[in-house]
Amino acid sequence: MPTPLLSEHRGPPVAKAGAPRTGLVLTGGGARAAYQAGALRAVIDILDPARSASFRFPFDIVCGTSAGAINATALAAGAHHPHVSLRRLNRLWASLTTAQVYRADAPGLLRTGVRWLGLLSLGWMFSGWARRKPRSLLDNAPLAGLLDQALDFEQLQCNLEQGHLAALAITASGYNSGQHLTFYQSHDGIEPWQRALRRAVPARISTDHLMASSAIPFIFPARSLAVEGKVEWCGDGSMRQLAPISPAIRLGADRVLVIGSGHRSEVHPEARSDDPPYPSLAQIGGHALSNIFLDSVAMDIERLADVNALLDDAGGPDGASVVHASPSGRGSPRPIRVLALSPRTSLDDLALAHMNDLPGELLALFRVLGISPDAKSSGGGSLLSYLLFEGGYTRRLIELGYADTMQRSAEVIEFFDAP
Repeated sequence: MPTPLLSEHRGPPVAKAGAPRTGLVLTGGGARAAYQAGALRAVIDILDPARSASFRFPFDIVCGTSAGAINATALAAGAHHPHVSLRRLNRLWASLTTAQVYRADAPGLLRTGVRWLGLLSLGWMFSGWARRKPRSLLDNAPLAGLLDQALDFEQLQCNLEQGHLAALAITASGYNSGQHLTFYQSHDGIEPWQRALRRAVPARISTDHLMASSAIPFIFPARSLAVEGKVEWCGDGSMRQLAPISPAIRLGADRVLVIGSGHRSEVHPEARSDDPPYPSLAQIGGHALSNIFLDSVAMDIERLADVNALLDDAGGPDGASVVHASPSGRGSPRPIRVLALSPRTSLDDLALAHMNDLPGELLALFRVLGISPDAKSSGGGSLLSYLLFEGGYTRRLIELGYADTMQRSAEVIEFFDAP
């Protein structure tokens, strides 16, 4: 049984009077979210290299999407003892196996992936198959059991009540309504908000919310959640996420640290050739997932940078990206400082180098989709980088996240020290 991502209870923190509220935004990315665990450990080590027992959790608002939602909830549930919870989160990612996240055995793949591919190719010939169609390519039921064992949602509520943090927000996408949903849990009463295609819903965060937020379309099955007394089928929160940083601002953050899971410029112009083959299912799927997980975050940060330039021209504050906003959407706007951390290199080749770590049955299925470690130009590395939940790969991501962030120590210190 995995060790819960918590430690013994500690007394309430003592916050600095008048200190700005700090938000943390963790984006989606499947297995790539292991990078966030390493980056977060580096942030804590930079802020408290002595690892003192009195160190206060540095984030007031924690927001997560997809696999980032799992990391966010683990942090919030362990906010009363940041160093311990980060070590345990890193150990969990480092020891992960694919079988703990989704069924990778032959019977499980026959019920989902193999049948799903069969329906795509031959289902039209056998009308009876429609009654037994699988809901996704892969079955991630094992992940629900892992989350139930590893996370203490009661301690999360205690941490909110005792002021270790102000709010936790998890995002999902509603298939029925078409709305982007932010489920948030806080101790102080925060009025829900609604904007175009977006709605905030107060809730007690649970495993169901995390499963819904991380239900990658087509790959993992949707999850039903209660929204205003009605049932909504929900999928990955990265879909239709027009403003990934917005929930942290709405919940009261004055500055926001964003930790992504993909290279800022996830393009490969060197892969062009005079006569490239038709893209494989894996290449198309990887491109689609990159569009879901990476593009909205990059565009949101670019918008912040553009507004920062306008504010500078108008005599606005210098430094990191800022944007005028107010938590309720009413009243006087305020500047928001943003620091973004993400991998400095593409993770595709790293994933292909660890492809053979996968169970044999799953390896065969991925090869059918067009993923091969011997053919990097096929583009399958992108899809694999999201679905490769094996310790060899996730440990390398943790190391990369830690090293990348330590190289930016001065920026991290300046971000937290700036008024």
